[in-house]
Formats: sequence, C-alpha cells, structure tokens
Amino acid sequence: MKTKRLLLISLLMLGAIILSACSGRPLSNNWPGLAADAERAYMSSGSFIYSVNVENGREAWQYPSEADNKLLFYATPVLTQDGQLLIGSAGTNHPFISLNPETGKENWAENFSGAKGAWMASPLVFNEKIYAPNTDGFLYILDMEGKQAAAPIKLGGALWSTPSTDGTLLYVTSLDHNLHVIDPVQGVIKETIDLGGAAPGSPAIGADGVYVGSFASTVEFIQSNGNHEVITTAGNWIWGTPVIDGNTLYYADLDGIVYSLDIASGSQNWDGVQPDGPVVASLLVVGDQLYVATESGSFFALDREGKIAWEKIPGGKIYTSPVISGELILVAPYQAEFALVAYDVEGKQAWTFTPEK
Repeated sequence: MKTKRLLLISLLMLGAIILSACSGRPLSNNWPGLAADAERAYMSSGSFIYSVNVENGREAWQYPSEADNKLLFYATPVLTQDGQLLIGSAGTNHPFISLNPETGKENWAENFSGAKGAWMASPLVFNEKIYAPNTDGFLYILDMEGKQAAAPIKLGGALWSTPSTDGTLLYVTSLDHNLHVIDPVQGVIKETIDLGGAAPGSPAIGADGVYVGSFASTVEFIQSNGNHEVITTAGNWIWGTPVIDGNTLYYADLDGIVYSLDIASGSQNWDGVQPDGPVVASLLVVGDQLYVATESGSFFALDREGKIAWEKIPGGKIYTSPVISGELILVAPYQAEFALVAYDVEGKQAWTFTPEK
C-alpha cells in the first residue's frame, strides 16, 4: 500500500510535466502551491501563477498572460522582505523567476536558468541570499537580483522541500533519505544524516535542533553537530512538515492519523485522531485550533484535545498545505469545483475562487 501511494503521487507530478509539454492548452495535473500575505493569496497552478484578493476572492493578476506549455508552476511561491515573489518552473523550460507581487510583472531582466532539473521546491531567503533546491540534486545560491552568488552545493537526490534555518545553519532534506546540515558562510556540508526514508517535507526548527518526518514512518530530532535520534513513530509514511507549537509537536501520516507529541516527555497527548483520509499536506496551527486537510477532500479544525471543532468538504483532493491570511484560512483543493476557498476560524465560508477559462 505504501509503494502504491508513493507511485500515485509521483505519477501525478510526472504526468503533469509530460502532458503539459505535449499540449498547447494549460493543464493542471498536480496540486497547487499556495502562499499569502495580509492582502493577497498567491497560487501556482500548472501554466499560471494567480494573485487573488483575500478580501473578496477576486483575481488581481495572473502570470504569464497566456499559457506557455514549456512553463509549469507547482512550488509554493515565496514572498521576500524586499518585495519579491520567487518561484521556479517545473516544465521543460525551468527558469527561476522573480515577480512583483503587486503587479505580476517580472522583476529581473534575465531569469536564472542555470539549473538542470525542475523546481519543485520553494527557496529559502536568508542573509540576503536565495537558497534554491532543485530536482537535479543541487542547492543553488543566488543574490537578490537572481545572479549566482556562489557555487551550487551538490547534495544528491531530488530536492523537493524548502530549506530551513536556525539562524546560523541550513537544513535540507532529500528524497535520497538524507538530511544535510550546511554552513552557508563556508558553503560546505557539515553533516549528512541518513533518515532511513525519503523526506519530501521541510525540517521543523526547534529550540535545540530540527524535527524531520520521513517515509521511514518516524520523526527524528537532529542537532547541529549531527547527533540524532528517533523520538516518535507513525503507522505510515510522513509526508508533511511537523509543526511545533510550544512544547507540542503535531504531525500526520498517510494512514490519515494526526498525532500530538509532548516533546519534553516523549508521550502522545492523545490517541491517534483519524479524520477521514490520508494526510499529505502539512498541518496548520492558528490560535487554539489545528487545521487538517485530507486527500479525501475534507478540511477539519481540531481543538487542543484532538476533538473535531468543525468540518468542511471543499471536495476534490487536498494535498496543498492550508495557509492563514489575516482572519481567514485558505485551502487549495485539487480537482475540485473551485481552485481556492477561504474560511474564517469558525468554519464559515467567505468566498471561493475559480480562474477564468
């Protein structure tokens, strides 16, 4: 069952790339990437990136203006403090692009095109540098103008997750089962840890190290010096990034079980809660509620005791992690009647967004 599910998810991604390269029509055969600020949501979906007004759910702009069957966008767009929106293409052409989030126009006269693979992961902006992982196994290092700032670091394996940082070091997971601890000043790998399984999610930064879930069905705690240990397990593969909230670590697996771990004691706070389907998307904690999206197309709000506060059914399948924008929680289902939906914290639907044909 585990192998079949990984194959299904992988084929969705691969199929999107192959089919779109053979057609002039905009296709979206993979789940979207989603980010937001207080005013707008930014959604990457196949041939386009959309900016949506969070107040009313109306489209502000799309990029590009017309579909280009050589460009595909699936990574989560990244907003920078200096006013850029960063994303790379997963198509047969794979430039790394900077857009103006207000207008959707390109910021750079020449986009970075030095990578050999697709951009499935989002970049990390740290100390005025852009650290961009690629499926060719390299971590590319760019300045804020999109020029290569240092030699890329070869990590190996396909890189599908955003790097994390503790303010000093970078932590990058790979589908080849490894977590790499990188010194960004020296541009060298300090430690490489075998997680025992592919890790498509990003490391979660804790007080003294990072927490990483993997297809080994474990969560490992890794310190900067390479010391590591399995601190908890799951019944199936862990795809999303664990969430740390105070002394609690939340995570979910492909059996659809949601876990709440007391970090200090190492004990579970509740018996595994199993809403209604596999969980690929990372969980979201806002206030006193934990938000869970499932492959079955449902969206749940749980309280701190693991009880369901409310449930909504956007439909389709939900693989994209929900995000918060102001007072709203945004959810981007895949193969549903709409591409984006907004709920308030009580579960009331504010609006839906469907791109124009």
